Amino acid sequence: MYLEYYGLKEPPFDITPNPRFLFFSAKHREALNHLLYGIRERKGFVQLTGEVGSGKTTLCRALLEKLGSDHYCTALIINPVLDADQLMKAIAMEFGLEVKGKDRLETVATINHFLLAQVEHRKDCVLIIDEAQNLTNDLLEQVRLLSNLETDDRKLLQIVLMGQPELRERLNDHHLRQLRQRITVRYHLRPLSRAELGHYVQHRLQVSGANGTPSFTLGALWRIHRYSHGIPRLANAVCDKCLLAGYVQQKEAIDFRMVGLAIRELEGQIDV
Repeated sequence: MYLEYYGLKEPPFDITPNPRFLFFSAKHREALNHLLYGIRERKGFVQLTGEVGSGKTTLCRALLEKLGSDHYCTALIINPVLDADQLMKAIAMEFGLEVKGKDRLETVATINHFLLAQVEHRKDCVLIIDEAQNLTNDLLEQVRLLSNLETDDRKLLQIVLMGQPELRERLNDHHLRQLRQRITVRYHLRPLSRAELGHYVQHRLQVSGANGTPSFTLGALWRIHRYSHGIPRLANAVCDKCLLAGYVQQKEAIDFRMVGLAIRELEGQIDV
């Protein structure tokens, strides 16, 4: 509704993980560099954690774009709430393999054959598991066993575990110590600072085609940060409501009071 009023080409605060809107704060750039380093140096396991809505999935999309398809084969598992057989089949299918009717051992053998073939084609294979905190200990052990697939001089599969902070706690379980010891690259994505949030909002407006309007006052940005605690997804939700309120009131500048109205609409009756 507000796109035409503000002269925007697309919604600037959509919550879908679009890599074009990825704001490279120092934290996000460092996180992406950790992921790329772990994969390119064949470290085996890489771990990325962060709060809900902190931008992990968007970083994942950016990572896939950076890797490309010339030198990497990638598999992305976004719903790991499966049993062991289903997980192995899901991984195989993400690599484009036909495993219908095969049991777990046959599926793993198919994956192993595929990984060896990729070595001959000078390609590295990367498995990314999002929401990895939802994996049971049994599934995490299955993932660890996949990392055993190797030649004399290299691991055949690089594995990225992405999840909420609970993933770090899960991996501290004594029964998972073999997996924990194999994770040599770790990064925890922290929320945006107040200054970074202002740059984040401006960045998304510019990507969506903004030319000076709409604008957010310093008071508005302060209130958005206080509410969102620097979590991009929450900031997006508030900013989107703010632009709708600005359109209704025919105002180009979003101020402190309008942010309060947006928050009340998002949360219901709360004391803000």
